[in-house]
Amino acid sequence: MKLICSKSDLLQGVNIVLKAVPSKTTMSILECILIDATANDIKFTANDMELGIETKVKGEILSNGMVALDAKIFSEIVRKLPDNDVTIETDDNLRTTISCEKAIFTISGKLGEDFSYLPVIEKNRFIYMSQFTLKEVIRQTIFSISDNDTNKLMTGELFEITENELKVVSLDGHRISIRKIELKESFDNIKVVVPGKTLNEISKILSGGTEDEVRIFFTANHIVFEFDETVVVSRLIEGEYFKINQMLSSDYETKVTINKKEFLSCIDRATLLIKEGDKKPIIINITDGELYLKISSMLGSMNENIDISKEGKDIMIGFNPKFLIDALRVIDDETIDIYLVNPKAPCFIKDAEEKYIYLILPVNFNVAG
Repeated sequence: MKLICSKSDLLQGVNIVLKAVPSKTTMSILECILIDATANDIKFTANDMELGIETKVKGEILSNGMVALDAKIFSEIVRKLPDNDVTIETDDNLRTTISCEKAIFTISGKLGEDFSYLPVIEKNRFIYMSQFTLKEVIRQTIFSISDNDTNKLMTGELFEITENELKVVSLDGHRISIRKIELKESFDNIKVVVPGKTLNEISKILSGGTEDEVRIFFTANHIVFEFDETVVVSRLIEGEYFKINQMLSSDYETKVTINKKEFLSCIDRATLLIKEGDKKPIIINITDGELYLKISSMLGSMNENIDISKEGKDIMIGFNPKFLIDALRVIDDETIDIYLVNPKAPCFIKDAEEKYIYLILPVNFNVAG
């Protein structure tokens, strides 16, 4: 096998597939990137058996072939080469020479035939949307998945398609994030749970263009994302997702309309007094026309008030400030509506059409502290 690629194209391809190389594995072949130039295209593939990524790399094939190279070494070599054309050549013993200008590396390769290829997926059920929309919906929900493996379903996001609507849900036991997206046409009804790791990696690869399309295919066990010159295949998380609708109430005793930027800045300032790992709540006291925010910690205290419009009862309630900040950061509206019932019940931040809903559980607090 002999190929010539520009360093920038090579590096782009490596960076895309690197996201599917496992950090720990007992199978050394999975620590490799497969370079496949057996046909007309140069394809790079990596696969950790849960997530697999294949991308086409621009370049010239001088002689066909295939080799699997250690991903860590290969990526570091490519990263540090001069910005010029790179030649990759493999001999009969799979010794691979990577040369660029005066730099020449020779490393050992493995048989490409031993590599675990991406599973072949039937492409009957699918939806499509812009890369911008997918990237946004991931950004607006991914922060509230759980990073704890004790409940596998919480480490993923629910993708539910009903006719021309995609609903994406994530939760971690303390909060729920819901986003609803209108699709360009109606599709089959689908309900799957996609691993958070997959979505995180996808959002890093997507260009995010409004005109660039991504197609998403579904099977019983897999989800496939196809965009640009890249294919991402991921296993789905098995199991019945939580019954979210039972947790969503439209009852409220207090409704607050507030400037989002002002509220976010205020909470952000309050967190200056919280040390990493400290679980100090912010206390919010809502009265007619004003929201008072207070925090006390070992470092000091802060008080601030914001003008609001309020319907219903006065209320004092405590929250983990991080949960409020995470939700407020991804809402684009200038003013937001917050719905509250009592100091023990969840609060809801949502718009009138319920295109987004953020549910946050309150925390107990000591008024004196």
